[in-house]
Amino acid sequence: MKLPPHRATRRALTLAAPAVLTGLAAGWPSPGPAQGASAPPAAKKKVLRYAFRVAETSFDPTQVNDIYSRTITPHIFEGLYCYDHLARPVKFKPLTAAAMPVASDEFRTWTVKLQPGIHFADDPAFNGKPRELVAEDYVYSIKRYADPALKSPNWTSVDSYKLLGLAAERKRTLAAKQPFDYDVPIEGLRAIDRYTLQFKLETPRPRFVEFLAASDLYGAVAREVVEAHPGAVGGHPVGTGPFRLKQWRRASLIVLERNPAYRERYYDAEPGADDAEGQAIAARFKGRRIPMIDQVEIAIIEENQPRWLSFLNGQQDLIEEVPADFITQALPNNQIAPHLAKQGVQAYRRVRADIGLTLFNMEHPVVGGYTPEKVALRRAISLGVDIEREIRIVRRGQAIPAQGPAVPHTSSYDPAFKSEMSEYSPARAQALLDLYGYTDKDGDGWRELPDGSPLLLEISTQPDQASRQLAELWQRNMDALKLRVEFKVAKWPEQLKAARAGGLMMWGVGSLADSPDGIGTLRRYHGAQSGGQNLARFRQPAFDAIYEKLEVLPDGPERETLFREAKRIAVAYMPYRAHAHRYQTDLAHAQLLGYRKTLFWQEWWHCVDIDDGLRVAGV
Repeated sequence: MKLPPHRATRRALTLAAPAVLTGLAAGWPSPGPAQGASAPPAAKKKVLRYAFRVAETSFDPTQVNDIYSRTITPHIFEGLYCYDHLARPVKFKPLTAAAMPVASDEFRTWTVKLQPGIHFADDPAFNGKPRELVAEDYVYSIKRYADPALKSPNWTSVDSYKLLGLAAERKRTLAAKQPFDYDVPIEGLRAIDRYTLQFKLETPRPRFVEFLAASDLYGAVAREVVEAHPGAVGGHPVGTGPFRLKQWRRASLIVLERNPAYRERYYDAEPGADDAEGQAIAARFKGRRIPMIDQVEIAIIEENQPRWLSFLNGQQDLIEEVPADFITQALPNNQIAPHLAKQGVQAYRRVRADIGLTLFNMEHPVVGGYTPEKVALRRAISLGVDIEREIRIVRRGQAIPAQGPAVPHTSSYDPAFKSEMSEYSPARAQALLDLYGYTDKDGDGWRELPDGSPLLLEISTQPDQASRQLAELWQRNMDALKLRVEFKVAKWPEQLKAARAGGLMMWGVGSLADSPDGIGTLRRYHGAQSGGQNLARFRQPAFDAIYEKLEVLPDGPERETLFREAKRIAVAYMPYRAHAHRYQTDLAHAQLLGYRKTLFWQEWWHCVDIDDGLRVAGV
């Protein structure tokens, strides 16, 4: 939903006097302060301001798998390819590559040519010389994920593409207990010449371009910078992207500025012919040099009310995902509120390519395991979760129930697929618990484990208001089942660190698709990615076999059948309790031009403009 465009303000045009023009043409000095003329005012910076609701973790691509850090990194680092900002359905296009990749050997070999003349942002590590991007930079950047010393949570994702020799070199390094040797040639990851990359894979990967387009993770990093800041590159990111880090107050403020070394690049998005909104944006910006703004300021505001108020007060140009607490104020009856419409505020609403999940640590002695009684406990907990109430009260109606691990807008999502994930049945839940021996054995009113030992559910959560509301609902739901529950509160980055280490029993997480291929969200269930994307540490041979077939098969009926089977296994074993797919409503003030919410990619700042002439007085 989008309001009609705000009326543009008129701008005065000042014409220079002919005598001055003639004098300048003849080489006269410009009049300066000594002649009584003031210097022309400096152009006002165009600054985009908005807020994250969760703190960042790092700006080293090997160390991030949270959405907030992954919003920063692709604006600094660049992958070989990108998504067309306006194309729906999505379309890939070259970014630092000179053309689309060439696949051969049944999608096992991929060859990419780079554009010459692309440079990294200036940095002391380059000794004052321009540093050109070359093929070897991508080789080095991807090798970093295999370095055991970095303990990258994304290694399992990289390894899933089976680059020939990369995992073997990691294994050799671990066995030898030596530092990773970045100079050892890897057959599957080579710079053929200065501007040519070749990837060789063990098995076919028909959709390998999606890996090459993930700038948030696989953008080029300069080796000199990493070596100049050992162990601290996460606070000193240097890439070829349109912005560079200017200021960072951890968990408080992130400021990026335009990269003055950024190459000539122009707005060239291509929306569909029937996409009126996209066509209007393209008409406004086509041919403009990007980025169009000078600076981006990101505040970290975890609580909903201050984040909402900072937008209303004009301190933020944009609020991503209006908090559920205030959605009815912003969009009563799903229409922009009159007082916001008068200010030129525009609203953008869609179902996100995301899912809310509660993970069960499959290695935990209470809720983990694959025996019938452990599966029954997880399924009983799931049946006791009132998703309709969660959506209606906590999320203020801004979500739809999830039926399984697949998310909207991806190839595995089928709106007709139904499962018990959306079912709320305390009676069935209690019957399951009784059947498998989870009964009150000591008469204290709470259920015990089948062997009579205490049964206590530990649910990790955060201190913000939305998390508190969800915790209250969990308490209500579990009290009804006579399951004792305790909440472990900590900041989100701390919970993530503990989850990666297998230290949590249960925790609520979100998963946002990063590509149109539905296999992306199934990474959370893939045994080889335990401790990385697979925070539940789920390992099930039948599922893993399906996952590995899905990786190599081309799109078609056989792959769709395997997706359905994978979803059925995910629902049956319940390593994650899927909750809902959220509607996202973003609001933008009139001065933010060209905004369009992305689907699978996070980089968009270079595609918008700020016009302070459209800013409403007092806001």
